[in-house]
Amino acid sequence: MLAAAPAGARAQGAPAQAITVQAGAPDSQTAAKLIWSTMAALDQANRTGNYSVLRDLGSPGFQANNSAATLGGIFQALRAEQIDLGNTLVVIPIYQAGIVQNNLLRIRGSFPLRPAQIGFDLLFQSVNGQWRLFGIAVAPLPAPVGR
Repeated sequence: MLAAAPAGARAQGAPAQAITVQAGAPDSQTAAKLIWSTMAALDQANRTGNYSVLRDLGSPGFQANNSAATLGGIFQALRAEQIDLGNTLVVIPIYQAGIVQNNLLRIRGSFPLRPAQIGFDLLFQSVNGQWRLFGIAVAPLPAPVGR
């Protein structure tokens, strides 16, 4: 599930370390807040079918490239699979955060849930001193081999 993010930004497997925050990125508390608030907004959008708040939380570029209806279409597969993203709000994510091209903050990782982990790849842009959603990818991850 990808909305208004560069082609390389898509949900991927969990990084080996629990938390890695690169120089220039916000501290781990701010990064965790961004992750959880984004997951809460997406969970509520999926539950209600109303993606306007998720869109409104985004940067101006995110808003320009994504209508609420477009976001609904992008996340339709998560809704169809009945993925309960509310569970991500009670689990500590494993993630890496760092500044990437065009001074965007990229946070990617996973929530170690069972039966399936939830992977995420989030991009944020600083707008008037606040990190605003610029791109989002969220998907269940395949089970590790041998399980």
